[in-house]
Amino acid sequence: MSVMTTALRESLKTLRLSGMLETLDARLTQAQKGELGHVDFLQVLCQDEITRRETVASERRLFKAKFEQQATLEGFDFNASPKLPAAQIRDLAALRWLHSGQSVILFGPVGVGKTHVAQALGHLAIRQGAGVRFTKTSRILAKLAGGHADRTWDKRIRELIRPDLLILDDFAMRQLTAPQADDLYELVSERQANASDHSAATPAPPRSASVLTGTTPCRPPAGARAARAAGTGRRGT
Repeated sequence: MSVMTTALRESLKTLRLSGMLETLDARLTQAQKGELGHVDFLQVLCQDEITRRETVASERRLFKAKFEQQATLEGFDFNASPKLPAAQIRDLAALRWLHSGQSVILFGPVGVGKTHVAQALGHLAIRQGAGVRFTKTSRILAKLAGGHADRTWDKRIRELIRPDLLILDDFAMRQLTAPQADDLYELVSERQANASDHSAATPAPPRSASVLTGTTPCRPPAGARAARAAGTGRRGT
């Protein structure tokens, strides 16, 4: 190892460019073989660093999402329930609704795969750089109720407004109390207002949206899209 290479390694460590540091030997070998020119050498090292940072950021978003399982549409068996609206679900996978600040309601019988599809849409959103949060609706309502008790309601609802995509599983599964209905209304309203506050850009950034899953259709928020999951049940919800 030359003195210059050693100095370069130390510089990369100081700048915390570990993506470059990890691939430096391989890139130097390519350059020595004449496979990379000076500019190409620098470009691929920069791309290595970008790739590492994107991977780390994606892993961090996955952790914060708190998914129940690592569900993807690639791993979903549409043949298990042939009456599922596969074309509509694949259309949702394009995430145009997310970028326009719309919400999605997935409803149908227990066990047809609503929760899997909802989490899979969340995974796709994370791949595009969106912040996602997955949770049971009952837990959100309990969290907000606790905020009334200890006067941290404003702080708790801000945490739920922050993610670009909020996935509420088992929505409208049971009758809500008046305070629960008020809290849910405030949450949906605040997230809808947050979506409207985003300025337009090209390409459009992720905007505040929600995915709701439930066994019966409910009155959708303004601008929400509904997808009915018909057919017989399968493992999962």
